[in-house]
Amino acid sequence: MIIKVKVKPNSKRDFLEKVNEGEYKAEIKDKAEKGKANLKLIKLLGKEFKVSHDKIIIKNPTSRKKIVDIVQVK
Repeated sequence: MIIKVKVKPNSKRDFLEKVNEGEYKAEIKDKAEKGKANLKLIKLLGKEFKVSHDKIIIKNPTSRKKIVDIVQVK
């Protein structure tokens, strides 16, 4: 499953919200340094979609508008 996520790093809270089908908005407490915000995003998405962290692939990690591939095992 491919989704789009708009990320706001260095926020006051860790939060993930569905905007539309296949589109999410995320607020991350961590700064966008050394992949910290991306790791937190992966954890939030793992909880939301109930998948292991290694099943989530961020396609463009340096952009705030990310494309995320979530491999769901059935």
